[in-house]
Amino acid sequence: MKIETAEQGAPGRVTEDRIRVLPNAVVVLDGVTSRTRPPDRNGGWYATQLADELARLINDEDPLTDLLAAAITNLVREHDLVPGDSPSATASIVRWNEHRIDALVLCDTPIVAFGQTTHVLEDTRLEDLRSQPDILAWKNKPGGWWVAEAEPVAGLQARTASWPREEIRKVIALTDGVSCGVSEYGLFSWEDLAELPLGEVLDRIREAERGDSEHKRWPRYKTHDDQAIARLTA
Repeated sequence: MKIETAEQGAPGRVTEDRIRVLPNAVVVLDGVTSRTRPPDRNGGWYATQLADELARLINDEDPLTDLLAAAITNLVREHDLVPGDSPSATASIVRWNEHRIDALVLCDTPIVAFGQTTHVLEDTRLEDLRSQPDILAWKNKPGGWWVAEAEPVAGLQARTASWPREEIRKVIALTDGVSCGVSEYGLFSWEDLAELPLGEVLDRIREAERGDSEHKRWPRYKTHDDQAIARLTA
């Protein structure tokens, strides 16, 4: 499996996205800082810890949901994390063997697989609740949206898919700082992201965002987000 990656932080800040390449898997995480946590435990710290734990746990057989739940459990125990008062991370995992490709998505870090057709695995539960006045009240709650934080059950709520390896030629996993180029800005199709140089993709998104610095064309709460994308070619 050939693996390409590209990432950069939002201008003026250190990225909280993480990409971890393993012998049989790729993990892409988007760290989210808690409003009440100290600076040394920000979203990047949590994403690093979760990536390390997933790297230790991932095998070829166990369901990815179980592995993510176990990783969260271990972080809660090791670092005394408190539900609702912890940094967190969205997550996507791509795992492969000779016969199949498995994928997991939790929150807004989609995975797209390309074969004879394009398969989009995404978790839209956060976006579906954007109109709620207190969206944080719905975090990691039944009927709400789920993210890796301090509730291990969140791992079991992730969206998953599997495809025969012989049917898939490429897979991308990307944080919302890149997927917005397709889903919000309309700069690319998913198929474009399977072929374009990854650095060019990131740069074109940044250029579009700079041209909408007042957030009028694309309403959003910040001009730029961290960016991370991994592309796997069979």
